[in-house]
Amino acid sequence: MPHAPVWLTYGFTYLAAAVIAVPIARALGLGAIIGYLAAGIAIGPWGLGLVSNVQDILHFAEFGVVLMLFLVGLELQPSRLWSMRRPIFGLGTAQMLLCAGLLWACAWALGLPWRVGLVGALGLALSSTAIALQSLEERNLMRTDSGQKAFSILLFQDVAAIPILALLPLLGLGAINGGTHVDHDARYFAWEAAKIIGVVAAIVIGGRYLLRPLLRWIAKSNTPEIFTATSLFLVVGIAMLMLTVGLSMALGAFLAGVLLADSEYRRELETDIEPFKGLLLGLFFIAVGMSIDFGVILGSPWKMLALLLTFLTIKSLAIYALAVVTKMPYQERPVFTLLLAQGGEFAFVVFQSGATFKAIPGEMASMLIGAVALSMLLSPLLLVVLDRVLLKRFATLKTVPSDVKEIDEPQSAPVIIAGFGRYGQIVARMMLAQGISATVLDHDVEMLEVAHIFGYRVFYGDATRVKLLRMAGAEHARTIVIAVDQPEQSLKIVQIVQKHFPQLNIVARARDVTHWNQLRDLGVEHVERELFESSLLSGRTVMELEGIAPTEAAYFTARFRQHNIELANLMYTHHDDRAKMIAVAKQGRAQLVEQMAKERTEREAMRAREEAAADAPSSSIPEGEDGHAVPR
Repeated sequence: MPHAPVWLTYGFTYLAAAVIAVPIARALGLGAIIGYLAAGIAIGPWGLGLVSNVQDILHFAEFGVVLMLFLVGLELQPSRLWSMRRPIFGLGTAQMLLCAGLLWACAWALGLPWRVGLVGALGLALSSTAIALQSLEERNLMRTDSGQKAFSILLFQDVAAIPILALLPLLGLGAINGGTHVDHDARYFAWEAAKIIGVVAAIVIGGRYLLRPLLRWIAKSNTPEIFTATSLFLVVGIAMLMLTVGLSMALGAFLAGVLLADSEYRRELETDIEPFKGLLLGLFFIAVGMSIDFGVILGSPWKMLALLLTFLTIKSLAIYALAVVTKMPYQERPVFTLLLAQGGEFAFVVFQSGATFKAIPGEMASMLIGAVALSMLLSPLLLVVLDRVLLKRFATLKTVPSDVKEIDEPQSAPVIIAGFGRYGQIVARMMLAQGISATVLDHDVEMLEVAHIFGYRVFYGDATRVKLLRMAGAEHARTIVIAVDQPEQSLKIVQIVQKHFPQLNIVARARDVTHWNQLRDLGVEHVERELFESSLLSGRTVMELEGIAPTEAAYFTARFRQHNIELANLMYTHHDDRAKMIAVAKQGRAQLVEQMAKERTEREAMRAREEAAADAPSSSIPEGEDGHAVPR
């Protein structure tokens, strides 16, 4: 029996490990990253031993990080990136100097040589871009204050990796020569600097003036697979270009993404690259799991534990202090701290290069690499604990910015609107246009900031609190509009209003039929499904575009609306009996189709009779040229 080629065997192994481990981790609520890491440990040298060439796989899988940074760059227009220059270089510099300085001081206090301590501190100060950004995306935190600041620091770390790697040969040569000063040719450094500047300039100029015409030319070929190939070619080419001058591949890909962020092909590039990014990023996490050297860990378990806890504690304290100084919302500080406290994948390169240049002993490099890998394994687990314990408690607490006003005196408007999202805003604008005052409540701080920008008077608060409703004037108001997003919160507000303010007319928004039925169960008569009317208008537009006369489309839309309301009321009487409700729905829809078909047939027959009557010869007596009747 012939043996399968290596690439096929390894490919099957990686895919099988991911397919088994990731769904299990997801089902346990641990997240995909932990599933990939666990899969890597299972198939690696210290697991089943199915894969041995871990470093080769790790280098290949790093391309997943490159693709991820390219996609992140596509979401950032150059103007937005320029507006982030202060957090990138200000906050990024502060994080690197503070973490590296504290770690270096700790190493010096433990009696390590200053060169070894410096290399270790610089490597451990770096964080995992892959895990941090993936965790931010999973939690939808990229656009929050903590997400933006974390991204700024990670981007600066990619920039800082360049001088760190350039410093390692100097530290190694200094160690070899007993600490004596070593002269280097100034022309060499000038040439290296010129190459770096030239490559960055080439990417900037090419991205602005060459890439768009190239993509336009490829798109005209109407060959989707070639456009996909061009997308990958673009990222691979830039990565190779950056690598030839010793720069970060991920940094170059990010820069190219930023330059294409304003391009009309941005969405197409995202769609083409996203599947490759996901698979390669998963492979990268698997490779990290395989790279954990449990031999080093088991050889000195207590030393490894002490190293791991020490560097995580020092970095956590430093990063949390930065979060406090920059006035980050306290709910976001734990995630921000934990994401940046872990070690990073670039630390592997720093420590391996440091050992190659004799700037750090090989045994020490192995220990540091093991500690970094363990921190990358531990961080997603701690994030799960954080989500389930600490952030769950924070979710019940709200921080109110200084420019967001809470109700501090009773209101007297006749209408109260609970929820100022897309639904509540329309209602509020209609009241304002008619001169009807309304008191608007919302507990989403971001929504309140948007309302403040556009000049709306919106108060901060949760409408499920009786005291807040009293301050909003519920005892004297006539109507309350419940336009909150969450059905559970909507139902709770209804119950509170009915109990404490029975005189209020309730107008409620229903997300779907199930929510509509629940509101009807509570006795709410004025309930509107949020997408019902807009869907009717869209259906009417489609009919007109398909050639149906506007009057006929309007007539059918009105008939359909009335029928749907009647059917919903009929289904409501059976909503506790699912089988009966479905039967009623099917019967009602069949009746509508039959009735509409009958009416169409009748209209077509009537139209045919009218056309025939119009074409028939006149029955009047023909006249002659002099106006007298012509005898037959």
